This record gives sequence, structure tokens and C-alpha cells, in this order.
Amino acid sequence: MDFELSDEQQQLKSEVQRFAENEIIPVAKEYDREEKYPHDVIDQAAEMGLLAPQIPFDYGGAGYDVLDTAIIVEELFAADPGIGLCLCSTGFGTEAIIEFGTEEQKEEYLEPVARGEAISGAAISEPDTGSDVSSVSTRAEKDGDEWVINGNKMWITNGSIGDFFVVLCKTDPDAEGRYNGFSQIIVESDRDGFTADKITGKMGIRASDTAELILDNVRVPEENLVGTEGMGFLQQMQFFDETRTGVAAQGVGIAKGAAERALDYAQEREQFGRPIGDFQAIQHKLADMHTEAEAARNLTYKSAWSVDHADGQLTKLASMAKEFASRTAVKNANECVQIHGGSGYVDDFDAERFYRDAKITQIYEGTTEIQKMIIARELQGKGF
Repeated sequence: MDFELSDEQQQLKSEVQRFAENEIIPVAKEYDREEKYPHDVIDQAAEMGLLAPQIPFDYGGAGYDVLDTAIIVEELFAADPGIGLCLCSTGFGTEAIIEFGTEEQKEEYLEPVARGEAISGAAISEPDTGSDVSSVSTRAEKDGDEWVINGNKMWITNGSIGDFFVVLCKTDPDAEGRYNGFSQIIVESDRDGFTADKITGKMGIRASDTAELILDNVRVPEENLVGTEGMGFLQQMQFFDETRTGVAAQGVGIAKGAAERALDYAQEREQFGRPIGDFQAIQHKLADMHTEAEAARNLTYKSAWSVDHADGQLTKLASMAKEFASRTAVKNANECVQIHGGSGYVDDFDAERFYRDAKITQIYEGTTEIQKMIIARELQGKGF
């Protein structure tokens, strides 16, 4: 077993670290306070090829695999989870187009995202539908050579700044079987009847744009259908192992960032005439934080490797990685605040922002409770 990153991966890691130190960390507090999308940072990231790294070379992307992408995500989130999510999410929804889209769709939608000229989104969740994806009620009905779409989507990343969205719809309400009759359809945000209402006041990841989408008789051409009509739900399920591994990498990044900031502060802050890092209580916290971050990283990397190599352990490992890494992120962020003491309770330091940002990793892409259900079902051979 070889746990070493390749020379290329080490170089990628170093380049992302430098970018994060120079372009993200200096402005992170500003974008968090103002709940503002970091367009300038996005433009700079596009020049480095950090946007939608999974898009293939043929369509202008970097063509990185899941492990490479996990390395990128970890370093961005270690710098700042809010801006990190903005950079990692510019290509949300493109996975479906890469895997199931037509050649025309790939050329039209993937290339602008890879160049940083367009932002995409995946519109799945609804006001009454979160973990139970099969309860999606947004309808798409055929009218001649067009789809007419009606419904609401909730908690959509990039919702008010996205250029197009891959929308999960019910296209055949009479289909037999709980998971049949759904389709994925591309909806451009400039279509008549499409409106987005930005959600503000979030606990964390405030730089990232989140919105409710309202689709009122939105018409799109029939060629906007992605993949096979009626198979949208099953198509979507194929990406959860990859996307949950991605959230695990986010958790690893937050855990790392919190542990590093706690260590720095413990070595600088003095009480009773010496650094607080000399005290055993603080030493134990630091030891646990760095140990658990390393454990989360190894589990996440193994999950990423498994997705890339399809070794048959995908779903169980992805849910294990997502659950453990997100739990470690929350724990490390909490301990980071504790080590900072009163200074960790105000935004003069990064500790309080990491504390607020960490929690979302236990919620989106399947809650902690859902991950544990999946793990248990996989252990018993029951699947979803």
C-alpha cells in the first residue's frame, strides 16, 4: 500500500495552498461579513484552472479525478470554507452532463464553466423535500417540442448567480416504482418564468450563494433533457458517492484549518508566564485535533480512490468518509474556539467563522443520520 501522493499531486497541493494564502485568506472575512459572492476570486481561480476541475480536457477542463479534486477541495476549505465552496461549486450539476449529456450539451454548457464564464447549479431539494429525493414534486410536462416546468427548489447553491441549472423533475407521475418517472432537465436562468430569491442570514458559508428557485411555466426545448427520460433519479444516485466524498474533503479541510489555527494560537498566547501550548489540557486537544484530521483525510482519500477505481466499496466508504470527516470538522472547529477562549468568540480570528461554517458539512449532500442509515444498510446488504 502506498499512501504517498504523486509528485504531480504534491505540486497541485502546493499550488492550491499558495493561491489560497494569497487570494482567499486576505479577503475571507470581508466576503463572510457582507454575504457577498467573490467574483474577483472566481476570476483568478479560473486562470489557474481550479474551477470545475472534473470537466474533461476535451471541454476545456483540467480533467482531474476524484482524488485530485479532493486534494483541491481540502486546501481551499482549510483557507476558508465559504469562498472554498464558491470555487468548488461553480460546476455543480455538470457531472450529469459529463456522464449523460449529448455532445452538443457538453460543448454548450461545459466549456463556459471551465473557462469561468458561466456558473451552473444542481436543483434537487425542495421546500418539503430534502433527504427523500424521491419525493420531488417539481413537474415537467411535454408541450410539442418543449418542456414546461413548474415547481419550487430550495437551498440551491449558486441559485441567484447561476447561469443554468440541472433540475430534477417528475416527468411521468404515473410511472410504476418509487424511483421511476424522474428526469434531469437543463434550465437556463434567463428563461421566462424563472426567478431566484437569495437566502440570507445563514449561519455559515456566507460567501456562497444560496437561493430558492421558482419555476412558473418555464419553457425549455426538448433537447435540454439530460440522459434518458424517466431515469433521472437513478442517474442522480450515481453521483452521490462522488459528491459525498467531496463533502468529506470539505470536512477534512475545515478540520485541518481549525487544527492549524489552534496550534498557532496555542504557541502565541501566553498565560501564567508561558504559552498555553505548554499546558497538558491544551496539548491533549491539539493532539486529538491533528490525529482525527489525519484519520479523516485517510478515510476520505480511500473513498476518493475507490470512486476513481470502482472497487465495489463505493457507497459504504463514501458515507463513512462523509460522516466521519464532517463530525471531525465540527469537533475541531469547536475545540479551536475553546483554545482561543474569548478571542474565539469574535471575528478578529478565524476560529468563530470555522465554527459556523463547519456545521453545514453534517447537513448537505445527506445528513449525518442519513449517512449512518446508508452505512448500516450497506453492511447488511440492503442498499437504498
